[in-house]
Amino acid sequence: MDLHIIRFWVLCAVLCASVATPAVWGQAEQGVIVQPAAHAVIDSRARIEPENRLLSDRLENLLPELMAEADLDMWLVLNREYAEDPVYFTLVPQPSFAARRTTMLVFHRQEDGGVDRLTVNRYPLGEPYEEAWSGGSLDAQWAALGELIGERDPARIGINVSATWPEADGLTHGLHQKLVAALPEGFEDRLVPAEDLVIRWLETRSEQELAVYPHVVSIARGVIAEGFSSRAITPGVTTTDDVAWFLRQRFEALGLPIWFMPYVNLQRPGVECDEDTPFCGISGVIQPGDVLHTDVGICYFKLCTDTQEMAYVLKPGEADVPQGLKDALAQGNRWQDLLTEQFVSGRTGNEILARAQQRMDDEPWSFNIYTHPIGYFGHGPGPTIGMWDLPAEVPGTGDWPLYANTAYAIEGSIKTEVPEWDGQLVNIKLEQTAVFDGEKVIYLAGRQTRWHRVR
Repeated sequence: MDLHIIRFWVLCAVLCASVATPAVWGQAEQGVIVQPAAHAVIDSRARIEPENRLLSDRLENLLPELMAEADLDMWLVLNREYAEDPVYFTLVPQPSFAARRTTMLVFHRQEDGGVDRLTVNRYPLGEPYEEAWSGGSLDAQWAALGELIGERDPARIGINVSATWPEADGLTHGLHQKLVAALPEGFEDRLVPAEDLVIRWLETRSEQELAVYPHVVSIARGVIAEGFSSRAITPGVTTTDDVAWFLRQRFEALGLPIWFMPYVNLQRPGVECDEDTPFCGISGVIQPGDVLHTDVGICYFKLCTDTQEMAYVLKPGEADVPQGLKDALAQGNRWQDLLTEQFVSGRTGNEILARAQQRMDDEPWSFNIYTHPIGYFGHGPGPTIGMWDLPAEVPGTGDWPLYANTAYAIEGSIKTEVPEWDGQLVNIKLEQTAVFDGEKVIYLAGRQTRWHRVR
């Protein structure tokens, strides 16, 4: 056979093997399990247009509202290559990998409510920004920024400095000094922290983003379904680390960046799990009868996910998951419900935490709550609702109020006895990406209410 024909069929075999067999959608309350092959994952070049369309929509329709809410007349986002402001990449069109030299974004709120989007850069960004100055030396660039601010005469100029929020603390000391030196005389008194605007910009999801986000989350959940199947696991051979790498490499094959290394662990009878152990689980070779847990996170169209799910490895002759484990997962879902019932607009993260803890005090299981905002960052800004090592309240970020159209990783765990394990505790660790629409919490791609079963 011709060598070229052999190479062709080998390539076909590799490509076919890389495509998952589509599974069937279940109802959300029955646990959605769907393989990523059932979804479109477009390549990096094709992502540019929709990502830029999402950005333009946010700048046009969301930013003016948020600047008015924060009572800022001007917002400066100043960056240098290698030290970009954390908010910078959420504001610039794709493809963008760095701030070229020194990059200055200027947002000026107008009397009619609109916001002028300006750049003062050696290299113009193009749409959706208007070029206010380009070319010339660095000294000329700073002088141009000072002249622009003087001409626009804003009363309150927001800069990204914050003692509480790292995402809103992106203005470096060196750039702050240069800014003060470039301002017209007396304007330094007009500089105010822009942290409220930065947090609201980062945490708020637009209508267009909310149309995309469920798709992103369902892909992440679909890859977990692959990892928790015989496609990835041979009991007695495969290790928890093998599954973690399967998940990582599967996302890489789909062209989806992970924002942390996937984590997989196991629990089984005889493996210590008590109330003093924060997270029960060990690494090792996966055996029949094991309970598996994973934690994974990806980003697609700039929107990040954070997902934890559970699986059971069937023993020879077993057709289903033991009833005690089914009951434990159901109690984990009840934990989710008792928490999300406390999501009310205007409540702080600490207030939600305290009310949820009070509701759970009479339950027959112990629990831990460590729910966090999510969006452009996996651990995003907004109301922190508990941390595993701060069970009472979270200073600072826990005092931020809950707003509509914000997303959360509903994350936490319970411990409950398993009769089939002679009363040993199992740690049910769950996390699903959801949005609060102002009235209720909606899981963006369902939530796990059934065990993944590994045969």
